[in-house]
Amino acid sequence: MKVYIGADHAGFGLKEALKPFLASLGVEFEDIGAHKIVTNDDYPVYAFRVAEKTARNKSFGILFCGSSHGVSIAANKVKGIKAVAVNNIKDAILTREHNDANVLCLSGWNISKESAKKIIKAWLFTMFTGEERHRRRINLIKKYES
Repeated sequence: MKVYIGADHAGFGLKEALKPFLASLGVEFEDIGAHKIVTNDDYPVYAFRVAEKTARNKSFGILFCGSSHGVSIAANKVKGIKAVAVNNIKDAILTREHNDANVLCLSGWNISKESAKKIIKAWLFTMFTGEERHRRRINLIKKYES
C-alpha cells in the first residue's frame, strides 16, 4: 500500500508527528509537502499534488490542514478522488466501507495525535464492502464526474 501525504502550515505539525506511526504500520508513504512551515502557504497546492498522485496511482492519500475542510474541497476537484474530512473512527470506517474514499483529510487544529492514529489505522485497513447499493451510488458520481 502506497500513501501520499501532504499538509499546509496548519496541518504540518500533525503530519510530521504521524510519519513514524505510518512507518510502524508498515505503510509505504511519500511526503508531498510541505517540508517546512511556511505560514502563508496555500492548502490547495498540497491537496492537488496528493490527489493527483493518488488518482494516477490508484492509491491512497492523507491530507492535513487547519480544519480539514479546505484540503477536502480542493482534493475533490481532481477526477477520481473521493476525499473525506473525518473526525472519528466510525466515520473513518464508513467512508471506506460505503464510499470507497481514497483521500483522508484530518484537522491539524482539532484532532489529537492519538485520535489521528486511531482514525488513520481504521481508515487504511477498512475495505470497501462492494455492496451493490454502494457501487451503484459511486458509479452515479463517476458518471457525473465524466
